[in-house]
Amino acid sequence: QVQLVESGGGLAQPGGSLRLSCVASGFTFGWYAMSWARQAPGKAPEWVSGIAHDSSDIQYADAVKGRFTISRDNADNTLYLQMNSLKPEDTGVYYCLKDSLSYRTLPVTLEPYGSWGQGTQVTVSA
Repeated sequence: QVQLVESGGGLAQPGGSLRLSCVASGFTFGWYAMSWARQAPGKAPEWVSGIAHDSSDIQYADAVKGRFTISRDNADNTLYLQMNSLKPEDTGVYYCLKDSLSYRTLPVTLEPYGSWGQGTQVTVSA
């Protein structure tokens, strides 16, 4: 079955950096768009960034544009999120998402993603 395992979260100071990883298994990773979402305490989950199956299309939410970089390695079945210039409002649980359908235009909302990882906590605080 589909497994998405995130890692790399932790505590960072404002202005600092973290790199998240998501190792995927149970499906052909290179066929599917992937995204990152986050959920802050007491708030609904929000889509953060996505990447097409072949990295031909990359999109970011306005809140992270210019600070976060998404990438993927289809040979290693791994999705990444490099987070720089972190702000306290970036605090939350970060989830790796797999598109429900293969080879389609990169979705930039949460609904098309049928599989989520267990999440990794990111806390930005001085």
